[in-house]
Amino acid sequence: MDGKQHQPEQADRAPAGDGARGKLRVFFGFAAGVGKTYGMLAEAHELLLMGKNVVVGYIEPHDRPETNRLLAGLPQIPPKKIPYKQIVLTEPDIDEIIRQAPEIVLIDELAHTNAEGSRNRKRYQDIEELLHAGIDVFTTVNVQHIESLNDIVEEVTGIEVRETVPDTFFQQATLKVIDVEPDELISRLEQGKIYSDVNAQRALQNFFIPQKLDQLRGLAIQRASDHINRFSGKTLRIQSKLLTIVDNGFPRMTEKCLRWTARLAQGLGTEWVVIQIRSQESSMTKIPLAEKLGAEVISIEEDGSFETIVEYAKMTGVTDIIMGKNLQQPWYEKIFAEDLEDRLLKRLADTELHLIPFQEVKTSCWFRTRKVIEGGGKDLFIALGGVFLATIVAELMQYLHVGDQNLMLMYIFFILLVARVTSGYFWSALASILSVLSFNWFFVEPLYSLTVYKQGYPFTLVLMCVVAIMISNLMVRLKKQAETAMEKEHQMEILHELNKQYVLAENRQQIFEISSTYLARLLEREVVLFDSKGQVKSVHFPTGQSTRLSSKEEAAVAFWTAKNQTEAGNGTDTLVGAKGFYLPVIASGKTLAVLGIQRSKQRELENDQLNYLKLVLTQMAAILEQTDLKSEKEKIELENEREKVRSNLLRAVSHDLRSPLTAISGIAETLEDTVDLKKTTQKKLLKDIQSEAQWLIRMVENLLSITRINMDTMKVNKSAEPVEEILEAVYDHLKKVYPDRQVEVALPKEMIFIQVDPILIEQALFNLVENALRHGQQDQPVSLSVYQEAGQTVFQVENQGEIPLKQFQKIQNNLSSTSEVPVDSKNGLGIGLSIVKTIIHAHNGKMEMLVTNGRTLAKLYLK
Repeated sequence: MDGKQHQPEQADRAPAGDGARGKLRVFFGFAAGVGKTYGMLAEAHELLLMGKNVVVGYIEPHDRPETNRLLAGLPQIPPKKIPYKQIVLTEPDIDEIIRQAPEIVLIDELAHTNAEGSRNRKRYQDIEELLHAGIDVFTTVNVQHIESLNDIVEEVTGIEVRETVPDTFFQQATLKVIDVEPDELISRLEQGKIYSDVNAQRALQNFFIPQKLDQLRGLAIQRASDHINRFSGKTLRIQSKLLTIVDNGFPRMTEKCLRWTARLAQGLGTEWVVIQIRSQESSMTKIPLAEKLGAEVISIEEDGSFETIVEYAKMTGVTDIIMGKNLQQPWYEKIFAEDLEDRLLKRLADTELHLIPFQEVKTSCWFRTRKVIEGGGKDLFIALGGVFLATIVAELMQYLHVGDQNLMLMYIFFILLVARVTSGYFWSALASILSVLSFNWFFVEPLYSLTVYKQGYPFTLVLMCVVAIMISNLMVRLKKQAETAMEKEHQMEILHELNKQYVLAENRQQIFEISSTYLARLLEREVVLFDSKGQVKSVHFPTGQSTRLSSKEEAAVAFWTAKNQTEAGNGTDTLVGAKGFYLPVIASGKTLAVLGIQRSKQRELENDQLNYLKLVLTQMAAILEQTDLKSEKEKIELENEREKVRSNLLRAVSHDLRSPLTAISGIAETLEDTVDLKKTTQKKLLKDIQSEAQWLIRMVENLLSITRINMDTMKVNKSAEPVEEILEAVYDHLKKVYPDRQVEVALPKEMIFIQVDPILIEQALFNLVENALRHGQQDQPVSLSVYQEAGQTVFQVENQGEIPLKQFQKIQNNLSSTSEVPVDSKNGLGIGLSIVKTIIHAHNGKMEMLVTNGRTLAKLYLK
C-alpha cells in the first residue's frame, strides 16, 4: 500500500457533545456460527418494515447462503477498499456513513483489527466514532474477544486470542445473546454451513470440541447476565471499594490480577482502583489494560509503598484488596522480609484480601543490567578514578602518619562521591569492591598482595565492603528520591504559576497563550492549542525548532479529536501517522479546546508526563468553562441592558407623545369648529401648535441620537473632542429654542479633551439644561460649568428651583410602570433625562442629581 493514513475531513459539523449519542446493540455469542450475523440481519429487516432508516455498513463475507439471502434485501453503503501487499482489503466507509447519517447501521465483527493505513486501528474505535455522531450501531462479537475474559478463554481453549475489545466499550450497550446447543453448532460445522471443508476439519479438531464449547457457552451467559443486571440496576449494589496492587516487575501477574478484578467489579457493579508499584530503576510505564477494563491507575514508588497503600486503603474505605502471590518467590526473600500480604492483614484487619497465584521471575534484574550498560564509559571512568584518587590520598595520609584507621574512611568518602556523581547502583558497588581490594593491596601487610596475615583483618575487610556498598546504595537512593522530588516540585511550581496566570487572564486567547507557553517550557517540545473547530489558536515551540503541528493535516486530526472527544494521533490507535499527540479539553460534556504535543518514537511521553498533562487540562477546562460562563453572563447582562433601554424609551415615548399630539389635535379641532375667533386667540392657538411641534421635533432628535449607540454592544464611537466646542454647540442650540432664557457658561482655564461621541454628548447636555430651564425659576439663570475632578471631567448644571426628584428616581429605576407620578413632557422629566442616562451609560459615565435648599444640581461624570 502507499503508506498514507486516512485523515478525517474537516467538515462544518458541530463537535461531539452537542447532539445525542447513538445507541449500541451487540449480538453476543460464544463461538462462530451461532447465528449472530443472521440474527442481526433478521432484526434489521423488521426495523426496515417499520420505516426505520437501516443500512448495512459492513458484513463479513462468510459465503453462508442463509446470511447472504437476508443481506440482499437491505440497503448497503459500499465498503472502502484499501490495497495491502498485493491484495485489496475492505473496511466500512466511516466518513460516508457519517455523511449519510442513517438511523441504524450494521457493522459485523466488532473485535476486528483494521487494515494498515485506516484512521483507527480497531473496528470498535470506528463504531465509537459513529456513536459520537449520533448513529445507532448493530454489531456482533464472541465471548473470547472480551478483554477481561481473555485469560479464562485461553485456559479453556488453549488459544491466545489477540483481538480483544475493552470492557469499558460495553458499559452503555445492550446485549442480545444468540445461543444454540453445542451439538447443533457442531452439526452446522460438519454440514459446511460455517466454514469450508478444510477449515471445518481443522476447527473440529481444535476449537469446536463439545467440552470447550460448553465452557464458553456458560462463560458467555454468565457475562451477559452480569452486564444486563448492571445495566438495568438490578445488582446488589454492595458498598464495595476494590483495590488491585500490581508490580512493574511482574507483567504476567499484572494482567491476571487486572482481569480477575475486572470480573469481580462487573459482578458487584462497583468501581475499582489500581496501585502500580514501580522500582526506581524502571521507568514509569502505562498500564493500558487497566484503562481498557475501566480502572483508575495510581503509580507509587517501591520505597515506602507499604505505608502508602495502608493509608490510601484507610482513607478511601477499601473493602477488598486483590494482589498476586508469587509461587516462585526466592527463599532468601522470605527470610529477610515478611510477605506483603501478611503485613497488610496486620494493619488492615477489616479488609478482605484476595491472592491470585502466579509463577513468574521478576524482571527488575534485567532493568538493572540494562542500566549498567546505559551507564557507559563515563561512569566507569569516574568509578575507577575515584578509587585511584582515594589510594593517592591514603598514601599521602600514611606518609603523614595520620593513622591507619582513617584510611578506610577516606575510601568510603570517595565511594560516596562516586555514588553521588554516577547513575545506578552498579558503579558505586564496583567502587566499593575495588576500594577494599586496593586497601588490602597497598595498606595491609604483606603489601602488594591480597593475602592477609593479621588476625581479624579478613573480617574487617568484609565489613568494610558491606558498609561501603550499603552506604553507596543509600546515597544512590537518596539521590534518586531528590531528583524525583525536584521534578515534582518543578511541575507543581509550573502548575501554581499557571493557576496564577489563569486568574489574571481576561479572555480565551490569553488562556491559550499561557497554556502553550508553559507546557512547551515544561516538556521542551512543540505545543499547539486548537479550538473545537480545529482552528489554531496558539503555537509555542523551543528556540531553534520550527513548527510542525500547524498544517492542515494536523488540524484535521485536532478537529477529529474535538468531535469525538478522545485521544488521537501519534502514540494512540487512531490516526497514528500524525506528527502530534492530541488531547481534548472537555468540560460539562463539551469540547472547549484541543491540545497538540509533538511526539515520536525518539521522543516519547512518559506516563507521569501524561498524568501531569491531564491535570493541567483539568485546570484549563475549568478556567475555559469559567471564561465562557463569564462571557455568557456578560451577554445576558448586555441583553438585559438593551431591554432596559428599549423599555425606558417606550415608556418615555408613550408619555411624551401623548401630550403634544393631544394638544395639537385639540387646537386643530377648536380652529376648525369655531368660526368667530379673535385674531389674538387664533395667534395664541397657532403659537401653541408651533410650541408643541417644536417639542416633537426635539423628541425626534433625541430618538435619532440613540441610533448612534450600538445596541449590540451598548458602545459608541469615541473621538478626542475639545470641551469648548461641545459647550458652544449646546449654547447655540439653546439660544435657538429658548431665546428669552439666560444660560451662564463657565469654561475651564485649560483646554480639556475628552473621548466622546460629540453629537451624543451635545444632545445629553442640551436635555439636561432644558430640564433645568423648564423646571427652574423662570427669572433666574441656569449655569453650565465644566471642571476636572479625580481624573474625570464633570459637567455641572445648576438652577434655582426644585425639579420633581421623585420622577428622576423613577427614571433611575428604569421608569417603573407603577409610578404614581406621571412621567410626561409637561409634568415631569420625560424622555429627556432618559436619553441623558442612556448616553452617559454608553460612555461608561455616571449621572447624579441633587436637590438642596431650593436649588437643583445635576452632574455628568465622564472619563
